Amino acid sequence: MTTRSCPCGLPEAYDKCCGRYLSGAAAAPTAEALMRSRYSAFVKGDAAHLLRTWHPRTRPARLDLDPGMRWTGLEILGTADGSAFHTTGTVTFRASYRGGSLHERSRFERVDGAWVYVDGEFLS
Repeated sequence: MTTRSCPCGLPEAYDKCCGRYLSGAAAAPTAEALMRSRYSAFVKGDAAHLLRTWHPRTRPARLDLDPGMRWTGLEILGTADGSAFHTTGTVTFRASYRGGSLHERSRFERVDGAWVYVDGEFLS
């Protein structure tokens, strides 16, 4: 059996890292873990995970992912709050894709105990 590293950039195997969140076997314990799982969902084309982990207040009715988009790396630049002891948190990151990168500060909240993505602010 071949073990592949997780797309989120951590050295763990996908199944032991973000894969368990995408499959629904576990809930992300922190805002950063949810951010990493959402990046992995973009890499894998898993729109269902993205919608499931989006705040009901800001969630779009549907999400059409570009199958030609090739994500190439995630760099976490900073976090504020977002631990097991918080109800809100932010994660600032740079997600690279073939031809460019996305720099964003994402906001997360807990809904019924689970971390969800609220929205993000694009940074230059």
